[in-house]
Amino acid sequence: MRVRDVSLPGVEAADQWCELVIHTATPEVGKQWTDTGEIHEERDLKGRAEGDTRTVPGHPALTRLLRQHIEDEGLKPGDLLFQGENGGILAGSVIRRAWRSARKAVLPPHLFESPTGKRVYDNRHTRLTKWLSDGVPRAQVAEWAGNGVPVLLATYARCVEGQLPDLKRRLEAAGDLSDLPGAE
Repeated sequence: MRVRDVSLPGVEAADQWCELVIHTATPEVGKQWTDTGEIHEERDLKGRAEGDTRTVPGHPALTRLLRQHIEDEGLKPGDLLFQGENGGILAGSVIRRAWRSARKAVLPPHLFESPTGKRVYDNRHTRLTKWLSDGVPRAQVAEWAGNGVPVLLATYARCVEGQLPDLKRRLEAAGDLSDLPGAE
């Protein structure tokens, strides 16, 4: 992702949500699996027309972090947002090492040793599940994720936990069933 793909609101704007425009995917697939002999292969977005983009919202906390990072690093619009050596793509091994260190710093030992957030990609699952759990409409979450609703629900619907008490209260408050006469 390049700096120009991040739309940051003005510092004084009331709405501090940023937008991230995703143009392509550049997975780390290994030299033996690319036509170019490079470790990464640039691809169009899955399930999208050639050249199509996807826009994803960024929480105000992310807006602050990105704004500070861009300023601290003196990044220009054409620069990669996070750079590896010589301004190139950040190596997957560097990302995985940083992620492991971050997990170790914030998780208790039993969670660190568990599969919880083991892969950086698990953040995607966590975010999509959180959006669904928070009641963001399924179609909107699917759009942000770059999936169809059926794929989203097949993958994440069983991951949504902790909503039952709230759902019961909401159903009760709706009053769709009347009490029996004389019941107290």
